[in-house]
Amino acid sequence: MTRPAVVALGGGHGLAASLEALRLITDRITAVVTVADDGGSSGRLRDEFDVLPPGDLRMALAALCDDTAWGHQWRDVLQHRFPGEGQLGGHAVGNLLIVSLWDLLGDNVRGLDLVGRLLNAQGRVLPMAAVPLNIEAKVMGADPRQPHEVTTVHGQAEVATTTGRVLSVRLNPEKPPACEEAVEAIRAADWVILGPGSWFTSVMPHLLVPGVRDALLDTHARRVLTLNLTMHAGETEGFSAENHLEVLAAHAPDLHLDVVLADPEIVGDEELLRRSARRMGAELVVARVGAQGSEGHHDSLRLAAAYRDIMG
Repeated sequence: MTRPAVVALGGGHGLAASLEALRLITDRITAVVTVADDGGSSGRLRDEFDVLPPGDLRMALAALCDDTAWGHQWRDVLQHRFPGEGQLGGHAVGNLLIVSLWDLLGDNVRGLDLVGRLLNAQGRVLPMAAVPLNIEAKVMGADPRQPHEVTTVHGQAEVATTTGRVLSVRLNPEKPPACEEAVEAIRAADWVILGPGSWFTSVMPHLLVPGVRDALLDTHARRVLTLNLTMHAGETEGFSAENHLEVLAAHAPDLHLDVVLADPEIVGDEELLRRSARRMGAELVVARVGAQGSEGHHDSLRLAAAYRDIMG
């Protein structure tokens, strides 16, 4: 039986969790990764060399490493961070390797493919856009002393950690060029997985890149939205599962979903969530996908089983 071609969209730990599960059911995986990170090692390299932030791309590559001693060793090298407060302090080796290859090859996609070959990666990792992006958000109550004031918060790191309520997000540049290989992968996929991940800074940005959004609307692939395991954290403080769907629909009103996957722990009123999913054309699937004894973390085997059942 031919294994499905799956494109997973997102960034950070959420995308890594999805990839670690997907690799258990198919070897035809493409990760399309957000490129708006402006903090930590990625932010420093982005500012110094005017490159895409490499951190989320590195994490996706590490998640797809070959399940052998070779793959695990190079995964650990990629993820290793230099200690201390010196110039290398805090930098991940993989970030430096990726940026070095970009400098040598002059091609973002070729550089990432070469790291994938080093890891014997079980899939491909691509940026969602050809240029680094900045996230701007309209936030209510960013200043706790002014709980009803709406202000603009700039930068992925600031949006992700705001104490206010995020109302909407936009990208700067507003209409960035999509990575052509990512667009081609979405159009050719059997399944597209959106989420889990930080809703406004990892999941939503894909819908704001015109080429990626158009591919998501036009593809013949079936679309799955994976909801987070934690509803009330950081940028989505106070959000219910239904609120996550409402935000998605507001930013991409023409987007049709086929399945919304939710862990029972985050489902309040199941019928209400089911109606919210149905408004986007989707069936609600409730399945236990969280890791036992590790709140907020997915269990790779459980998530893989849920994806396998959904994909039939």
